[in-house]
Amino acid sequence: MRRIIIVLLCMVAGGWQCMAAASKQSADEAYQQDQFDEAIRQYEELIATDGESAAVYYNLGNSYYKTKNFAKAILNYERALLLQPGDADIRFNLEMAKSKTVDQITPTAEVFVVTWTRALVNSRSERAWSWTAVGAFWLVLVGLAVYLFSRRVGWKKVGFIGAALMLVVCIVSHFCARHQKLELECRDGAIVVAPSVTVTSTPNESGTALFVLHEGAKVFIEDNSMKEWKEVRLEDGKKGWLPATALEEI
Repeated sequence: MRRIIIVLLCMVAGGWQCMAAASKQSADEAYQQDQFDEAIRQYEELIATDGESAAVYYNLGNSYYKTKNFAKAILNYERALLLQPGDADIRFNLEMAKSKTVDQITPTAEVFVVTWTRALVNSRSERAWSWTAVGAFWLVLVGLAVYLFSRRVGWKKVGFIGAALMLVVCIVSHFCARHQKLELECRDGAIVVAPSVTVTSTPNESGTALFVLHEGAKVFIEDNSMKEWKEVRLEDGKKGWLPATALEEI
């Protein structure tokens, strides 16, 4: 009886996997046939049922780009980039979509060390960094074993130096993996999806108008405590309040 139940469970699991694959294939076929609205519908259903996927977000972003909905294209490219930060194709398409927006915001200057560190962290995904940390840790143990049990001085040096280098790789990889995990858990980025919206000094329509943002602009949510209004910060450091309906969180 137990074997029959196990077989049935495996058949059900396999059936779900086939359905998911068929749905993805159907959405891809709709995209290839230039049925972009249908592809968008199917990709969004796929995310709602199967969860997040960098590949699906990327294809969804491409579909929105083809319909000239650049705000939604940017939104989905950003979501894909959170899951696969080292993917060059996603970054290229994201920059292409950003070039179609009205607001060209120049980020504030930062120290080159910060820029270099961010580039290193974003060169791989959280999972890839985690596996690198695990692999480096095992190589540390191998290096220590060679150092402790080898009778030759040359091998002892190799083991010690190798263990030290792998320890550095392990620590750096762990730091990068943790940073990527925090990025996924504490998402503060958002994309303006309204055609245009006025940023005000206070969380109400009677506040002083500071500047105007257009669809596709990226902001960072500073205050998320209110339901109808969000305090946001731009990449150039400007701050203000926006209606929550004008934004969609990454």
